[in-house]
Amino acid sequence: MIRLENIELRRGAKVLLARASASIAPGEKVGLIGANGAGKTSLFALLRGELSCDAGEFAMPPQWRIAYVAQHDHDITQSALEQVLDGDDRLRQIEMRLRQLDEHVDQDAGIELGELHQRFDEAGGYTARSRAESLLLGLGFKLDEISRPVAEFSGGWRMRVALARALMNPSDLLLLDEPTNHLDLDAIVWLEQWLRRYSGTLLVISHDREFLDAICKSILAINERSLTRYSGNYTSFELQRAEQRRQSHFAWEKQQQEIAHLQHFIDRFKAKASKARQAQSRVKALERMELLAPAHVDSPFTFRFFAADRAPDPMLRLDNVTCGYATDAGAAPILKGVTCELRVGERLGLLGANGQGKSTLIKTLAGVLAPLAGNIDRPGALEVGYFAQHQIESLRPDDSPLAHLARIAPGTREQVLRDYLGRFAFGADAATSPVAPFSGGEKARLALALLIYRKPNLLLLDEPTNHLDLETREALIRALAEYEGTMVLVSHDRALLRATTDRFWLVANGTTQAFEGDLEDYRDWLLNRDKASASDATRAAPAPAAKRKSDTSAARRDSARAREALANQRKPVESRLKRIESQLARLNGERTVIKERLANPDLYASGDGSVAKQLMADEAYLTREIDMLEEEWLTQQAALEQIGALS
Repeated sequence: MIRLENIELRRGAKVLLARASASIAPGEKVGLIGANGAGKTSLFALLRGELSCDAGEFAMPPQWRIAYVAQHDHDITQSALEQVLDGDDRLRQIEMRLRQLDEHVDQDAGIELGELHQRFDEAGGYTARSRAESLLLGLGFKLDEISRPVAEFSGGWRMRVALARALMNPSDLLLLDEPTNHLDLDAIVWLEQWLRRYSGTLLVISHDREFLDAICKSILAINERSLTRYSGNYTSFELQRAEQRRQSHFAWEKQQQEIAHLQHFIDRFKAKASKARQAQSRVKALERMELLAPAHVDSPFTFRFFAADRAPDPMLRLDNVTCGYATDAGAAPILKGVTCELRVGERLGLLGANGQGKSTLIKTLAGVLAPLAGNIDRPGALEVGYFAQHQIESLRPDDSPLAHLARIAPGTREQVLRDYLGRFAFGADAATSPVAPFSGGEKARLALALLIYRKPNLLLLDEPTNHLDLETREALIRALAEYEGTMVLVSHDRALLRATTDRFWLVANGTTQAFEGDLEDYRDWLLNRDKASASDATRAAPAPAAKRKSDTSAARRDSARAREALANQRKPVESRLKRIESQLARLNGERTVIKERLANPDLYASGDGSVAKQLMADEAYLTREIDMLEEEWLTQQAALEQIGALS
């Protein structure tokens, strides 16, 4: 068992944990969460023996083997396969000793040789190579790639090699810090299945809520320098935390009333000799009182996308487009024959493994890449908001967020710009500080703020949640769910895809095609496909999208066109209905909380009716908003039924 009791953990002068306690039983799968900089990675360093706690007691079984993803490159001249095999160091030691005995035959070494062969068998030496290959293939490598030197791979693929190396280690404790950051959805689904079968103790840091839900049975949260244990997965944690915040807010309000009562007595009687002792006792009581933080202090910030002034329909039309890169050696096509229309209000998610062309297609839609062949029709009213990782890299390191925003909004008053940046958690100091020392998450947040200010009517987002913590991801999901424009999204974050997209395209095998299933269909296909015949062609033809139209029948083509036309009419209406339902769920939830507070007798105990008055005003406002949305829902539903009658 891992036991932490009243520990204190520091990094330099900063106290990360103070009097923090927790225990983790063997075989548990625990998600470690907390804000960026809260101490998650430092706690992992403590478990690895790289840090010592500054106070308290830390204990874990000394014989446990610990596996983790090393942050430094090993011998990058090695092949990917050999580097993964190195992850099982005990097996490698047995192999090395066997080679030594084979090279220097010694008659007296017979007993040792027999013992080594037995240990080699017990350690799974005869299946090690096939297990290492399975790990690399599961994480997205092709069979002909695993013998290539690691030096030939990009940083993201090297991280996959490092992850496979950690999984190769027959460990008792596995520590994974953001393991999904460099993985596509295909590899994430595979990793989830592998970790479910893992028999050791698992601690994982992740900002992917669906990954945490799929793997973890407990959540360990770092907050205000303490550790709090929650049973259940991440969704269960959120429900428990919401209830705690609700109770905390009531406790805080009650305490504020008590403080006001004590302070009133002190102010009234401290100058009177007859009441001086009682007043002084209340001063001491006030000083001793432990002040409770209001529940909303640590709640995440929220933001919204501005409504675009106008939007063309269709937004984009692609006719037999070839997407790729023009190089000195000639054109390098990645996708061919892309023909489609992107209609106003559509919300499209792109599926497919890394390297299949999702980012290339997004860049082509954005106009960053010119098509190698074919034609793209871009209406004059099109206003594209494009977000990708290079947007973060293009931020000027010496400029502040305020300077970046002023560059795209010349002539706007500084206070207006400061107020806008404040919505994205760039307060007074952060707004005027250079961008260079910002974290990846802060830079991503700034890039999003700059994009939103332009009021795009078409959003093209390529992995927008990379570097964002869970709270910021939730804010982005809420904002995108309420966004009124058209969107194309590439993401491995299933919670984001599920909440913000209406349909999918599959990008694979050099082309794109509609994927008629949902994320569960895609996951099931990934898990059930025949690995022995997982060619690119097979990967591009999952069962839900396997309905193929015959080019030999003109009647079928006409029928298909008619169905597509009706589908194009339905999609914007269905998309709006989905967003209305999401807004109604949120507003009804807020109104329920207000009603509960209004029903609490403690709210009226002080005699000050200002809080209750404000709550009643808020309830009336929410009721009006809900009524308007419900009326619009009925209108949109009638429109959808009318379209259905045409079919």
